[in-house]
Amino acid sequence: MLLHDSRRHARVDGEGALVTLEDQDRSLWDRDQIREGLPLIAQALRIGRIGTYQLQAAIAALHAEAKDAAETDWAQIAVLYDELARINPTPVVLLNGAVAVGMSQGAGRGLALIEEVGGSGALDRYHLYHAARADMLRRLGSRPAAAEAYRRALSLTANGIERTFLERRLAAL
Repeated sequence: MLLHDSRRHARVDGEGALVTLEDQDRSLWDRDQIREGLPLIAQALRIGRIGTYQLQAAIAALHAEAKDAAETDWAQIAVLYDELARINPTPVVLLNGAVAVGMSQGAGRGLALIEEVGGSGALDRYHLYHAARADMLRRLGSRPAAAEAYRRALSLTANGIERTFLERRLAAL
C-alpha cells in the first residue's frame, strides 16, 4: 500500500485531470514511502510463500524503482502478472498482464492478448478493458478502431475524471 500511495500526488494534475502512470511526474512521488515499502516487499518475498499480495506488491515495486517511464521493467512486470494469473486467473489480472506484454513486447502483441482475454465476454461491460484496447490501437496508429474503443469505454464509466481523460484521448485522435 505504501508503494501505491506514494504515487497519490501525481495521479491527477493541477486541474484535476487524470495522469497515466506513464506520464506521471515522478518527482511528485513520495520517496520516503518508496524507501519504506521496498524493503518490506523484499522481506515478504524472502519468506517464500508467494501469494497474490506479494506479487501485486512486487509489481508496484518495479514501477516505484524505475526512474522514469522508459526504465520501467515491463518484461518483468509481465512475468509477475503471468505468475499472478497462475494463482488468481481473473479476467482483470489477465487484462493487466496483456497490457504489460503490450508495453514490453509491442502494442500488436498486447492488443492480441487483450482481445483474447476479451473473447470470453467477461469484460464487455468493464470500461478499462475498452480503454486498454483503445490505447493499444492508438499506439498502433489504428485511429478509427481506437476511437470506437474509446467511445465504448466512455459509455461504460461514470467517473468524471476518467471520462475527461477518455474524452481527451478521443479528441486527440
